[in-house]
Amino acid sequence: MPKTDDSDLWKVARVMHEAVRAWQKANDQPSSPSWARAPKWMREASRDAVLWRLENPEAASSAQHDQWLEQKKAAGWKYGKTKNGTKKTHPMIVPYADLPEVERRKDAMVGALIDSLAKPMK
Repeated sequence: MPKTDDSDLWKVARVMHEAVRAWQKANDQPSSPSWARAPKWMREASRDAVLWRLENPEAASSAQHDQWLEQKKAAGWKYGKTKNGTKKTHPMIVPYADLPEVERRKDAMVGALIDSLAKPMK
């Protein structure tokens, strides 16, 4: 894993979060709140995704989703038609094979973005 300090991880997490928001908007999906308005659990999930990718740089997009899915389930989240942090429901709590193509492409974008931005910063 490349050596990346904590502030760099948060920077990459923020950019990744905002890229996902842009992807959601571009695809007429409900978008996440801006980084500044995102709840703590959402910002931490973005940071966790960056850390996981750094530890698993060769992993497929499906593995990133599987990691996210297991993390959500362990935290008490379940499938629901809408994402709701209070009720802990999310429409993407499904196996990777059952994700819509737009979500698979988003997962690939997330991995590529982390790969390009999380290299040790000078």
